[in-house]
Amino acid sequence: MEAVRHRRTLVHLACPVYVELLAGVTAGIVNMVWVARLGGDAVAAVAVATNVENLLLGVILVAGSGTTVRVARARGARDAAALRSAVRGGWALWALVTPVVAVGGFLAREPLARLVLGGDDGHASALASGYFAIALPGIAVFYATNVVDGILKGAGDTRTPMRLSLLANGLILVLDPLLVFGLDLGVRGAAVSTVLGRTVALTCGLAALHRGSLLLRRGSGFTGLVSDLRGTAATGLPMSADFLVRMTGALALVAVVARIGVSEVAAYGIATKATYVATMAFYAVRQAASIHTAHLLGAGRDERPEVGRQALLLAGCLGLTAAVVLLGTAQWIMRGFGAEGEVADAGTLFLRCVGPYLMLLACFIALGGVFEGSGRARSLARVTFCGTVLQLAFATGLSGWGLPGVCLAMALSMAVQCAAVSRMHRRTARPAPHGDRRRSGRVSSRRVS
Repeated sequence: MEAVRHRRTLVHLACPVYVELLAGVTAGIVNMVWVARLGGDAVAAVAVATNVENLLLGVILVAGSGTTVRVARARGARDAAALRSAVRGGWALWALVTPVVAVGGFLAREPLARLVLGGDDGHASALASGYFAIALPGIAVFYATNVVDGILKGAGDTRTPMRLSLLANGLILVLDPLLVFGLDLGVRGAAVSTVLGRTVALTCGLAALHRGSLLLRRGSGFTGLVSDLRGTAATGLPMSADFLVRMTGALALVAVVARIGVSEVAAYGIATKATYVATMAFYAVRQAASIHTAHLLGAGRDERPEVGRQALLLAGCLGLTAAVVLLGTAQWIMRGFGAEGEVADAGTLFLRCVGPYLMLLACFIALGGVFEGSGRARSLARVTFCGTVLQLAFATGLSGWGLPGVCLAMALSMAVQCAAVSRMHRRTARPAPHGDRRRSGRVSSRRVS
């Protein structure tokens, strides 16, 4: 009965998160479709600009993810002071990080554009610089929305962030053609529509926090605010590092694939986008497991072994389903993305071979949520780093087999990561010595307060 209850809670939390993540991916794809009508330079400019934004997301994950875990623990403990501390810590970290990224990025927009475009000093660089001139100051809104989402999710509400994401991305899709073509703003119009859509969603999110009495409260002076900030940073930093390592590894893997051939690079790029539908589901389970674990620990209930088993069950089923679907529909998926000839053949082969990796990835990502919710994200980040290095080494050695060799490298490295994280998780089922239990309690107390 307890297993069923945990499973239902995870599904209840994960489904809205999945819709939220998928909405962002879908809006990004449609956004590129509109921009594509402006020509190749515009596509290149927006593509690299959004990749930079994805990397910058890892910076604010310190505040967003850290706030989610701390709020969930405080909610479980029914500790109003700890809840206020968690909320203040998230906003304090936002206030510290945002000016550095927004102002610094705006001032460095031109050299940044040339850097991400490989030294290009032509039309594409100018377009990217124009996009950055609007998007980087507007990242203050993006970062604030992540903090709002973190507070709401920590409070057990994943439906409101889902609605906010649908609102923001829906507005972006409506505003894009109006601003890009109707007002003839071009690439700048795409940036303006993105910032406007997110601003409306942020306003609604702040209203939701006000209704739930979760807005920023006054703290106990500067010293207390610094303590709140440090607590959020200590909790969220390993999660941010895990994300950044994974993103960096993905970019480095593209360089390895580039050694195989141009067709393989194009096929790999299309195929990995096709797998987003599955991987977003894995990350939804991860967030649900993190929230549920933190809430239970805050309430004084250490049920990590059972939560981990149910997260693995859900993610494993999702991974298996994805592998089977890709195996049977790979050819049609590549055609749906407009791929032809060698690119279509290479992408079809990759999607048919990537199934084992996806199943292992699903288990690793889902179980990682338990580590994040229990304050052990630092251990998870170390496994991710070692696994990423191992993946690149395997991929380099097996790239002579083409994309199937790359798939094998990805699966082997993920198998090692799964073995490591499973071993660490099994230790949570063993009763700790009395001294260790006291130490664990002190750590949890510091992170919530």
